[in-house]
Amino acid sequence: MSLSPNKTQIRFVIKPLVFGAALIPFALLLLRIFEIYGSGLGPNPIETVQDELGIWGLRLILISLAVTPLAWLLKKPWPLRLRRMLGLYAFFYCCLHFLVWLLLDQRLNMTAIIEDVIKRPFITLGTLALLLLIPLAITSTAGWQKRLGKRWLNLHRLVYPIAVLIVWHYYWQVKLDALDAIAYSLLLAGLLGLRLWKRKRL
Repeated sequence: MSLSPNKTQIRFVIKPLVFGAALIPFALLLLRIFEIYGSGLGPNPIETVQDELGIWGLRLILISLAVTPLAWLLKKPWPLRLRRMLGLYAFFYCCLHFLVWLLLDQRLNMTAIIEDVIKRPFITLGTLALLLLIPLAITSTAGWQKRLGKRWLNLHRLVYPIAVLIVWHYYWQVKLDALDAIAYSLLLAGLLGLRLWKRKRL
């Protein structure tokens, strides 16, 4: 396949491949939960599931942000057609990450939930990031884009502060073992820096 696939190739080859690839971490996690694959979930299975879902939410946010620089590099617009799918998958994993914490970790204990959100800054950041992701997910369709017009672009620029909040949330969560968090922070800084550089050149 060339670097300039046609609409049919994008729709019936590339998009299904990306769709399936983004589901693989979830499928592998399910196999580990049911002890079909891997070495299980360790001594704290709820924390393991929660962390796996969260890290893939973070990774997919960064991958979705990398789509635009990839289109610049290739000098082709077709990668942009994958951005919405990747963003929705990031939302999917972030929602599951939050639900595991809400239902399995906190067991819907509203007092404990509110205390955690107020007293633990990394949870505050994560909750805020998820709340900001919700309107982006809802308005991700072409219909909403047409309905909102120029306001749609302004709304979806929220993805940049959201990505910062998610990386920050992860950095504060991992505490001492922060090498991965630093790497993700540098990657995000690079992706945002590329956008600033591109804007200044225009």
